[in-house]
Amino acid sequence: MKKVKRGDTVRVHYTRRLADGTVLDSSENLAPLQFEIGGQQVIAGLETAVLGMTPGESKSATISPEEGFGPYQGQKVRTVDRRKLPADMEIAVGQQFEMVRTDGQKTPVIIKDVSDSRVTLDANHPLAGMNLFFDINLLSIL
Repeated sequence: MKKVKRGDTVRVHYTRRLADGTVLDSSENLAPLQFEIGGQQVIAGLETAVLGMTPGESKSATISPEEGFGPYQGQKVRTVDRRKLPADMEIAVGQQFEMVRTDGQKTPVIIKDVSDSRVTLDANHPLAGMNLFFDINLLSIL
């Protein structure tokens, strides 16, 4: 039976969970996820987990931060003067928005803390530094 190799396009159903069992997302009852192995369309750890699988096979995989959304980087957390944010902007912990860097690039950030004069912004991916747990069912190799 054919096994998944680099360059193959695959269709999978998956469920992605955190260590505590919280389900982040799932393709069950939705269209399967389709991606090319090596195409960088999904996190590296998911590509690696699917390599060598055969159609119809199911498995569970633990994906480290290095193969997921990267390690948590403290240098991506900044505390700024609240007056540097737009005056009409509602500011609340957990709010996500994009900041424009000095080079013109947009960076998504999450508000982590708010005081009367300061706002702490975190530019890490919300899943940075976390192990992710995938249940994978390989439906087909296209």
